[in-house]
Amino acid sequence: MQELAKKIINFVLDQSSRPGAIYLLIGWSFVEAWFIIPVPPDALLIPMSITQPSKAYFYAYMTTISSVIGGLLGYLIGFFAIDFAMTYIESIGLMDAYAQATEWFTLWGSAVILIAGFTVIPFKIFTIMAGSMKMNVFLFLLASIVSRGARFFIVAYASKKGGQMAVDKIMDHADKLGYLFMALLMIGLIWSVL
Repeated sequence: MQELAKKIINFVLDQSSRPGAIYLLIGWSFVEAWFIIPVPPDALLIPMSITQPSKAYFYAYMTTISSVIGGLLGYLIGFFAIDFAMTYIESIGLMDAYAQATEWFTLWGSAVILIAGFTVIPFKIFTIMAGSMKMNVFLFLLASIVSRGARFFIVAYASKKGGQMAVDKIMDHADKLGYLFMALLMIGLIWSVL
């Protein structure tokens, strides 16, 4: 599996400098949100944003929109075909990740999608789980836009401003950023009620 991931990463990096790379980014972001691909769209977004910093935010926008639309497909798979999805998730060894996502959903409710964009658990696990748990689809879409958008725009900004070194630092602390984002959101919600 690790050898396959290396080949995919090398392919993605090679494609990132080509004129049609935006189409690969869009397709990759869409498919990655519902199908098991071992490399997230960041692997394409980062080099594209570094080599063309004036387009970094456009790339982040396209990655976000494509990922959210792909996430909706993952949601529908979970909603209508969870038995098939569970067989597939189990066959590729992601049952622990699914169990963790379900536990978080039980604990945090719909808000878990807000941190899902930042966790080491693949986003597709959360999209399928949200559908299987019958999460409100509008809340799912809104939370997906916020979490995925925040992630991809942070990555684009870091790529544009600091290059690969800045991106590496952000990715090392992606989980912590997700938890910080969730805490700030909860504080804002509590503050607005008081």
